[in-house]
Amino acid sequence: MPTDKTRCCKGLWSVPNTYQIGEVCQILAKDNPELRGKGGCWAIVTAVNNFSCTVRTWDGELTVGLKHLKSYNYLPAECQQMQLLCDRLSRIYSDSLEETVKKRLAVVGEAQASLSYNG
Repeated sequence: MPTDKTRCCKGLWSVPNTYQIGEVCQILAKDNPELRGKGGCWAIVTAVNNFSCTVRTWDGELTVGLKHLKSYNYLPAECQQMQLLCDRLSRIYSDSLEETVKKRLAVVGEAQASLSYNG
């Protein structure tokens, strides 16, 4: 049974999850074998949990610990543009695609999430 002192200290050590739904982040694979192949990929936060976020990538959705995410600090309009891109890539992706097509889509999904403006 945890004591009041234990509860107090637990609260002091927990890091608040500051990510927001719709935020664009980079996946940092670090030493997590479950994230193999996802390191450097951009993703969009779809759910915020206490110690993790569920994110959507071009080829699916996964839950990632906070230490494995890094925000791109995009403005809301930039996040919306990335959401549109993610939606389009997701509609194209299918397990039945040829390997060359999958590899081309992966390049877009793994690319540094940077936006350019004409202006």
